[in-house]
Amino acid sequence: MEQSLIVIPSKSRPPLSLLPHSSTHFECHNSTRVHASSINVSVTKRPHPKLLDAHLNQLCINGPLTEAVAILDSMAQQGSKVRPLTYMNLLQSCIDKDCILVGRELHARIGIVGNVDPYVETKLVSMYAKCGHLEEAWKVFDEMRERNLFTWSAMIGACARARSWEEVVDLFYDMMRDGVLPDEFLIPKIVQACGKCQDIETVKLIHSLVIRCGMRSSMRVNNSILAVYAKYGDMNCAKMLFKSMDMRDSVAWNAIITGFCQKGEIEQAQNYFDAMQEKGIDPSLVTWNILIASYNQLGHCDIAMNLMRKMERFGITPDVYTWTSMISGFTQKGRIYHAFDLLKEMFIAGIEPNSFTIASAASACASLKSIHTGLEIHSIAVKMGLVDDVLIGNSLIDIYSKCGSLEDAQSIFDTMLRRDVYSWNSIIGGYIQAGFCSKAHELFMKMQESDSPPNIVTWNVMITGYMQNGDDDRAYDLFQRIEKDGKIKPNTASWNSLISGYLQIGQKDRALQMFRKMQSFCIAPNSVTMLSILPACANLLFGKKVKEIHCCAVRRNLVSELSVSNIFIDTYAKSGNITYSRSIFDGLSLKDIISWNSIIAGYVLHGCSVSALDIFYQMRKEGLQPRRGTFASIISAFGHAGMVDEGKKAFSSLSEEFHIIPGVEHYIAMVNLFGRSGKLAEALELIQSMPFEPNSFVWGALLTASRIHRKFGLAILAGERMLQLEPGNTITQHLLSQAYSLCGKSWEAPKFSNLGQEKAAKKPVGQCWIERKNSVYTFVVGDQPKTYLEKLHSWLKRVAVNVKAHISDNGLCIEEEEKETVGSVHSEKLAFAFAFIDSHPSPKVLRIVKKLRMCKDCHDTAKYLSLAYECEIYLSDSNCLHHFKGGHCSCKDYW
Repeated sequence: MEQSLIVIPSKSRPPLSLLPHSSTHFECHNSTRVHASSINVSVTKRPHPKLLDAHLNQLCINGPLTEAVAILDSMAQQGSKVRPLTYMNLLQSCIDKDCILVGRELHARIGIVGNVDPYVETKLVSMYAKCGHLEEAWKVFDEMRERNLFTWSAMIGACARARSWEEVVDLFYDMMRDGVLPDEFLIPKIVQACGKCQDIETVKLIHSLVIRCGMRSSMRVNNSILAVYAKYGDMNCAKMLFKSMDMRDSVAWNAIITGFCQKGEIEQAQNYFDAMQEKGIDPSLVTWNILIASYNQLGHCDIAMNLMRKMERFGITPDVYTWTSMISGFTQKGRIYHAFDLLKEMFIAGIEPNSFTIASAASACASLKSIHTGLEIHSIAVKMGLVDDVLIGNSLIDIYSKCGSLEDAQSIFDTMLRRDVYSWNSIIGGYIQAGFCSKAHELFMKMQESDSPPNIVTWNVMITGYMQNGDDDRAYDLFQRIEKDGKIKPNTASWNSLISGYLQIGQKDRALQMFRKMQSFCIAPNSVTMLSILPACANLLFGKKVKEIHCCAVRRNLVSELSVSNIFIDTYAKSGNITYSRSIFDGLSLKDIISWNSIIAGYVLHGCSVSALDIFYQMRKEGLQPRRGTFASIISAFGHAGMVDEGKKAFSSLSEEFHIIPGVEHYIAMVNLFGRSGKLAEALELIQSMPFEPNSFVWGALLTASRIHRKFGLAILAGERMLQLEPGNTITQHLLSQAYSLCGKSWEAPKFSNLGQEKAAKKPVGQCWIERKNSVYTFVVGDQPKTYLEKLHSWLKRVAVNVKAHISDNGLCIEEEEKETVGSVHSEKLAFAFAFIDSHPSPKVLRIVKKLRMCKDCHDTAKYLSLAYECEIYLSDSNCLHHFKGGHCSCKDYW
């Protein structure tokens, strides 16, 4: 809708007040003191006014200006008047010589001017404004009887020079109300001010004014409007204006290209770049740099490099900005060695780096944590005389801190002539990273007394440091003091520091509590929050919580970030909702290797080997190369499907085809693959041929296979190897004791000489948790709930009879948990009884988490219940995620 312009007639204003008249003496900008008696003008002979006027104009050219005041005083005594033009020339000389004191004396004598018109008053406004005295300019402006375009232009120009952008916009509306329209010279200043205030609506109003007033052919006006549209992302308006322009110079092309670059629409920017050349306008160095910088910022370093080479072929030499952009781009992409190669090439090309170039190279060095390269960067900065630059100083502190050379970092910090908040944050962060929280806190206290008080980044660094060192109380205390002591509000990163910190020290409930509290304080979570909190929900009991967090992420459009969607795929799978994982995966317009690996691993976790392999084959069709994690999942999927030969081929292709050295995770998957198929001899042979020492997890996989297939001799071998690696592991001792017993041998666990080890060696207690109606209940082996005691035992006896009738017993086996007795029922059976007794109707889905590995009897019971009650039971034990349905388990009885 077009806005109508309101034209209000100019109001009459009171006469301009005069400054106090004093001709005793005054000082100019060069502190020269002038007295009226020093002026070589005879006041007795009364020279002709024309001679005085000529003399005043001569003083404007050759000076000294100070004589002009005495001449004006003599003219006042004679009753003569000075011409307005002469008076304005004197004011202009004050502007040229920046002599505000003489200007004020001239202002005090404005009464001697023959005709004080708006042009004279306008020149006064300009004099005060251009000499840097905006308040006095405003005083003159406010008291003017009449204002014309030049008056408004002078005041707007003054506010623009003072960067008082909002006042410029207000003046624009005031001049329109006074019925004065801006011309094509004033409009660009007003548009610039609108841009600084991000007032796009006023720019649109000015654009309509330009069209109606016939100024649309002015390239200067069009370029100013186009630049603001493009800078602040209104590309629809920018495109329409650009298209309507009769003439376009390189400034216009650069503006539209910059706009698309800033929006991240690099393809559109490239199209305009190509069209520019088709129209016969050669891109300047500035244009090339705009496009190169944009590609680097978006991570397309190779394309940016090709553009730079193409630019050179066009005869345009890359400048320091081009090289700095390239070095920064490769650094941000993690291609550190490429960044250093470019720095060397830049020196060879004879381009002298600036502080930003050195800072970018320093950032690369800090990422690499190479002290040797850091010393080279330091040396270059010294040779170029840039070492005193605060940006370089901060970069050097960052290098030495990340390389662990805190003494060197402190030395740089101590010798800096000027420090900003980044200097303090860098040195404090270095001490925090090294674990010296007390030293960091000492600097933190000094920083509060410095010229650069801690900002929110400083507080967050300190909170993170205390969390990393396990001092969560101190971290939370700092968090609570941010607003009171720091006079700033905690931001999303502050909350993220607490959430991730609590997770690192194993306090999942506290992390979730902080997440809920964060939302209650209306602090918007970001992608880092999602990546921090979701691992705490990778549990069968948190399925509903994952959905809540997913809704939060959707509302804030965080799922548009691939990393967030990927972690939801993983978390949904681990919380028992593989269907949701697949739905998110299928909905991704862009998938990376993490997306594919997450859904494959999710299917493997749920025992859906066919689906996992289907996804893998689809991934290969898409042309994606499998990674280390992909192969670990795929070998497991082949094992679960009983496809031993295919699994062996996948393992062989790791090194032969994809040049990946097999890791421990691949050997564990292979041992499980052989174990599931009963090929225990091959599993042992593989372990014995490993190029590195097998760890307890590898031997644990063999122990599982031996336990399932009742190869108790092999179980003893695996158990003994495990005990050598983890002497205090009571679960291994218990399994080994059973294996010896089943082989008809006696065995005693080794005795501990250390009391602390003995305490740590207490047998773990069978414990489980079940989620029912939005609450989590805990059960421990041997619990005797009085309310349900009779019902519970009666129900369990009945179930046990039915289990034996439906599932045949395959004999003795090795179990992690002690065998049940009349008074010691396993915790998951108590959870089953709790869920099914007095439930109307019977639950359709149970979700249980168990601390130890399920025994065979409890596993058989769960299979029976899933069939008898037509329900699904998700039970995650220490080794496997079991999904019981219709009398079968997803693990295929191998766990």
